[in-house]
Amino acid sequence: MTIVLFAQPYDIAATGFYFETAEQYDEHAAKALNDYGQPVEEFEIQFIDGERIDCELAKAWQLHQGNFGGYLTAAGDWEEDRKRLYIIAVGECGYSHEEVAGDPDFDGVEILPYTNLESYAEQLVADGVFGDIPESFRKYIDYWHIATDLALEYGSTTIAGEVVHYAHR
Repeated sequence: MTIVLFAQPYDIAATGFYFETAEQYDEHAAKALNDYGQPVEEFEIQFIDGERIDCELAKAWQLHQGNFGGYLTAAGDWEEDRKRLYIIAVGECGYSHEEVAGDPDFDGVEILPYTNLESYAEQLVADGVFGDIPESFRKYIDYWHIATDLALEYGSTTIAGEVVHYAHR
């Protein structure tokens, strides 16, 4: 899906424009004049349309006139997992844009492949993290309580309508 952004002039006597690429922005911005014929120099960049994950990425990216080109490149090139990682690292864990966007192997955040911590608790038991537990006893394990303890170690957030659990190292 195409991403549509809007350049809203800070000059209240000017009209903004929609764009999908940095080239379109440059073309429109070069022609932007206010009602008095003076050039418009500053714009607020707003996310208008695109995938939900790209909207979340735009929020974490903190779009502005100087960084939207990098955002459009990342939104087009990055896989969803990379986008989630950026959103969590910058939006939830306090990493800077430079730390995360500039490092394709960023490992400061681990995203769990489980939509709920009870499933993760079941996997931990199956993997033997709590020792060798016979299959016949596993039905008596309170996975909810294990998940409650795991919630102290793992953060969670909702990205594009999905709950994502993560560990911040």
